[in-house]
Amino acid sequence: MSETLIQIIGFIAMAFFIISYQIRSNRALFLCQLLGCCLFCLQFCIMGAYTGALGLLVNIARNVLLLKANDWPWVRRRTTLLGIILLLLVMTVYTWAGWISLLPFISVAVTCVGYWTDNAQKIRLSQLIGSPCTLLYDLMIRSWGGVLSETITLLSIIISIFRFGWANLDKKEAAC
Repeated sequence: MSETLIQIIGFIAMAFFIISYQIRSNRALFLCQLLGCCLFCLQFCIMGAYTGALGLLVNIARNVLLLKANDWPWVRRRTTLLGIILLLLVMTVYTWAGWISLLPFISVAVTCVGYWTDNAQKIRLSQLIGSPCTLLYDLMIRSWGGVLSETITLLSIIISIFRFGWANLDKKEAAC
């Protein structure tokens, strides 16, 4: 596959992430990020960045579970969150490529904890911690769509904080 096509996959994935932070509904945010994760996972696999790809698979599983949280009450249990983080740890050890492997691990683990709160403010805060790790990983593996995505994601999160107000993001969202 050509380098150009590989990078195009990343730029399409980036579009889903940019859109996700301009949506107030956590459910819609998870869905947009799920689509973006699928495309970045494909790109990372093609590039041989397996720790990042498997971390994205964990993100995909997390988002699918969280989309079904109202239907499956067990999803919101802390034991489910701990199971996901344990799975992530095993995948990180399995694909260990040096300290670079810690970057996707930290990013995914922190955002999983934030997303489990079902609180828009804490979700964005977790992304403000996880995104810089992903940004550095993307730079190191040369995923230019990923680099731009994380840069724009950080800016988009900040815009959403101003748009909705930090205090308003701490309130329970209206039913969608």
